[in-house]
Amino acid sequence: MPEAASPSPGTSPSNSPGTRSGAGSHPPRQDDLLLQHLQAFLGTLDAALVDAIRDRVRWQRLAGGQTLMRQGEPGDALYLLISGRLRVYIEDDGERRVVREVARGEVVGEMSLITEAPRSATLVAIRDSVLVRLDRQAYAQLQAQHPQVTLALTRRIIERWRTEHALPALGRPVTMALLPVSGGVDVADFAQTLARELARHGTVGLLDAAGAQRQFGAPDAAPAGDDEEQAQRRWAMHFDAYEGAHDYVLLVADATPSDWTQRCTRHADEILLLADARAAPVLHATETAFLVDRPQLAEAAEVLVLLHGAEAAMPSGTARWLARRPVSDHVHLRRGHAGDMARLARIQSRHAVGLVLAGGGARGFAHLGVYRALREQGIEVDYVGGTSIGAIMAAFIATDQAPQRIEARARAAFARNPTGDFTLVPLVSLIKGRRLHGIVARAVAEQVGAGAGIEDLWKRFFCIATNYTRASEVVLQRGDLVRALMSSVAIPGALPPVLIDGELHCDGGTFNNFPVDVMRGARGIGRVIGVDLSSGKGRRIELDAMPSGWAMLLDRLRPRHSRRYHLPGPVSLLINATILYSRSRQRHARGLTDLYFNPPLERVGMLDWKRYDQVVRQGYEHALEVLGRRAPAPPAA
Repeated sequence: MPEAASPSPGTSPSNSPGTRSGAGSHPPRQDDLLLQHLQAFLGTLDAALVDAIRDRVRWQRLAGGQTLMRQGEPGDALYLLISGRLRVYIEDDGERRVVREVARGEVVGEMSLITEAPRSATLVAIRDSVLVRLDRQAYAQLQAQHPQVTLALTRRIIERWRTEHALPALGRPVTMALLPVSGGVDVADFAQTLARELARHGTVGLLDAAGAQRQFGAPDAAPAGDDEEQAQRRWAMHFDAYEGAHDYVLLVADATPSDWTQRCTRHADEILLLADARAAPVLHATETAFLVDRPQLAEAAEVLVLLHGAEAAMPSGTARWLARRPVSDHVHLRRGHAGDMARLARIQSRHAVGLVLAGGGARGFAHLGVYRALREQGIEVDYVGGTSIGAIMAAFIATDQAPQRIEARARAAFARNPTGDFTLVPLVSLIKGRRLHGIVARAVAEQVGAGAGIEDLWKRFFCIATNYTRASEVVLQRGDLVRALMSSVAIPGALPPVLIDGELHCDGGTFNNFPVDVMRGARGIGRVIGVDLSSGKGRRIELDAMPSGWAMLLDRLRPRHSRRYHLPGPVSLLINATILYSRSRQRHARGLTDLYFNPPLERVGMLDWKRYDQVVRQGYEHALEVLGRRAPAPPAA
């Protein structure tokens, strides 16, 4: 889609690509909003069916935090969401978990209405929402007169059953509030720039206080005969129609906790908290007034957007901002850096690209070759995650440097064998781990900063570890970066475990060596690219029985090409054994990727650290083959 011209707040110029006209000055008819969503759900409608539905539905408005239905209650009605957003919760063994979110145009409650079973979930409005209700008796009348309604609902139920075990869907936000929560933020300019980038993904409306008043009139300006509640309802109908005319709406809040700012927070699917990264990370008056004491379960996601100077090398001190506010996510932006704003637009429109890197020892150098090929192809990566060596390579990528620079720094970091410091008395592990810790700590200090946190990376990042104390998989997204990386690579028995908050952590490959499922469920991700390092089949050992220890020792003294016993050593055996369970999940993980790479590295051992350039090259050439391009000829000597 062509890039839109910058819309002025409160306008959607008809001659601007990527925008459509707003609601205008006349109050929208509720019937128009209802008809728009019914056509999307039922298809072509005849006048008799429209009249029948209009006569039987009741309009209902929910404030953020109000419950629409509760799990276990009788199902006496279905609902069509006209505007707003709902969150679906399921309670099991006393624990409440989020299943998905419901956006405008979706029908809810139909399964209980038709099957007469109790409600299977609790639905809560996470912002001010408008719905229409069709109760059981009215539905029975429609069913008898218009079978089209029954067929549509039956298709809906079948689709729900088919996707019952799918990963949670966070859904695309339609309306986003832009709240400045520090000084030094030009929210108007930010909104204009974000609107231009979002216009690549759909139509964009932009409203500030003055623009909203021009579009809809003052919310408390009641015509003769209207009371305050009716005036508020009329204003909300104006806004609902404006929202319905756009794929995305940006609400530009005031710099103070004004009535308009409060209205922005009440009508937003997500709230972007805009802060100057150089400011003190204190709570802003707007946060204190409108976000701290929001109604329970009125959980429109809050996303912290930290704005840095164009010259900033790397973020720092992000944890202090996050510690003061319950945000769902954070994003770093450099002023004047078009790529950063484009990344935010992809995240908010749910078009972000996630790159997942598997564990595999020295074979993990291939990840950097794949990444170079992706960038040459023009594929931007917004989120990176991985396990073990994949986590370390992902951290390099998350610094948002050029691929060639990343490769040079990784080559320098791993110039020395990271697993060569064997312990004489292996009370905890065969390898001391000090050398690897030094490599990781120096790389982090040089590229991000000493004491840096996971949060202090330009791109969003996660790594997988195993909590040995709790026997569970852990997704590390915050906290000390060096400690997180060392946890992810701490192969049980080979490297010492890492203590985090009094609990032992070790290599994430034990549970999830190729964490595509984690990336697939991350906020904003629309496409997942995976780099798997596992071989297609195991290598047969042409021996009748295992040789004795003396025989193996003597064999090791022979030149490599003359050896009889090609068996893994104790460290390699431990490394491979820890990921056997993860390999059983490989097929499922591969099915969750949109683009899959599996470089042919059968002859590369997991401890072949000296083969850095060769492994990177193999990853690069494989990626070019998958992407349908030819590798350039090597430079002349």
